[in-house]
Amino acid sequence: MSHYRIAVLPGDGIGPEVMDVTLKILREAGGPTLDFTSHEFGEAHYRKTGDAFPKAAVDDCPKADAVLFGAVGLPDVRTPDGTEIQPVMMVGLRRALDLYAAVRPIKLYPGGPTCLKNVGKGIDFILIRENLEGLFASYGGGCLVGDQLATDSIIITRTRAERIVEYAFHLTKKRKGRPLDGKRMVRCVDKANIFRRFAFFR
Repeated sequence: MSHYRIAVLPGDGIGPEVMDVTLKILREAGGPTLDFTSHEFGEAHYRKTGDAFPKAAVDDCPKADAVLFGAVGLPDVRTPDGTEIQPVMMVGLRRALDLYAAVRPIKLYPGGPTCLKNVGKGIDFILIRENLEGLFASYGGGCLVGDQLATDSIIITRTRAERIVEYAFHLTKKRKGRPLDGKRMVRCVDKANIFRRFAFFR
């Protein structure tokens, strides 16, 4: 495929400025044909309209070949109860696109600065976190009773746990392995020894 449509969400603060430069680079880089559809999205839009994640953006992002996301967040913009607007957009986008895996590469490049005394043969691993369940599953719910009690529920289902664990193993197969000895590994970090909610990951 040599033609792609990209949904663009410039966002707030430095987001639009960075996005302008990003789009200029993409247009001049050559390669596949890229069409960009830009949407107002973010806390500045919320301040103007009362809507941080407009329906047009929600509906368009899943139809696009990719989503190019800027930055969101303005410290002075809050909902009437004082909470941030940013989670409305981030969790809303994750749900709209079914983005269940938060993939966080951690790599120390040769010669790169580090505060670590000994890095051996280097650092190269990927942290994968569930993006839709856990505390995120109850986003928009929760309970606030007066000024003394606040709760959110942590929810983990077997189906979602299996999906993210399978993703971790498939990703590991594609990698070269750890710098120390090339061994491919998946580690599960949980508290299943204490909390039942981690049982499916274990």
